Amino acid sequence: MKYVCTYAFSLMSFFHTSYGQSQKNIPKDNIKTGTKGVIIPYGPNSSVRTIRQDRKGNIWLASNEGIIRYDGKSFTNITGNLFPDRFFSLLEDRNGNFWFGTYGSGVYYYDGKSSQHFTTSEGLASNLVMTICEDKAGIIWFGTGGGLSRYDGKSFRNFTTKDGLPQNDITTIMEDKTGRLWIGAGEPCIYDGRTFAIFRNNEDKAFEDVLSIIEDKKGNIWLGGGDGLWRYDGSTFANFTKNHVRCIYEDKKGNIWTNAFNDNGKFAFSRYDEKSLSDKKPTVTEIAQSLNLFDILEANDGSIWFGAFDGVYRYDGKTITDFKSPAGKK
Repeated sequence: MKYVCTYAFSLMSFFHTSYGQSQKNIPKDNIKTGTKGVIIPYGPNSSVRTIRQDRKGNIWLASNEGIIRYDGKSFTNITGNLFPDRFFSLLEDRNGNFWFGTYGSGVYYYDGKSSQHFTTSEGLASNLVMTICEDKAGIIWFGTGGGLSRYDGKSFRNFTTKDGLPQNDITTIMEDKTGRLWIGAGEPCIYDGRTFAIFRNNEDKAFEDVLSIIEDKKGNIWLGGGDGLWRYDGSTFANFTKNHVRCIYEDKKGNIWTNAFNDNGKFAFSRYDEKSLSDKKPTVTEIAQSLNLFDILEANDGSIWFGAFDGVYRYDGKTITDFKSPAGKK
């Protein structure tokens, strides 16, 4: 299961217009004619924060070098000439259009022909956009450095600590099968469309520095962050590691993949075997180590992609392939 928002009913469509900060209508005069991008010989040599696969099978990368698309044969830098920024997050929405979140320049909407730029001037909570999620109702949510932004296609509504968030730095957003939003805001919290509630363990203690939240095929909630890797089955909690976890991903077979700090002082790209997840000590296979690891994706062909500080990698179950230029290889 991908950790982008999926599989939920439209509770979010009933949000009250009186809740959160004021809305702001979006001007249309910032729409610019786009470009199909520039073909480049290699993939990025710098940080790849987010990896997604679109409905056509293309792999998209949010990197320090721009938004890069891989069609299985060649790489195309979509944003290099159009809006040269460092990118943190990306999303393909239900209509096949794309949203690109940046390190400090807001978010771009791209329909393949033209782009529209959204910043705090248009109502976004902050120009640092760390995560993007679309709920079942088609609402786009942005996790920013200044709070949670909700965009309904016409205007923004923002939520901050004044509305009940633990903090305004939002690192992850996930919609569960019941339509609730799970939000990483330092501590994890749940938004039911009316109020925010901090999620706590059986000892009434909140988790710290949560960076990734997913719901697996069985309905379990997984949390990764400063307190390690945890699973919640609706009544009890299970801890799989105390090491810092940056990303969690469930593949089609139910295996859990993580990018987590290991005992060697590096980040490890690892797989927890689905058949052993009910054991006290599940089978864990460490695939690779890196100074910094970020996102994880299972492609349609079953290969697992992961982003690192020095580019993107593909694991086919036996070998790891990088896509860096010869000058960028180490």
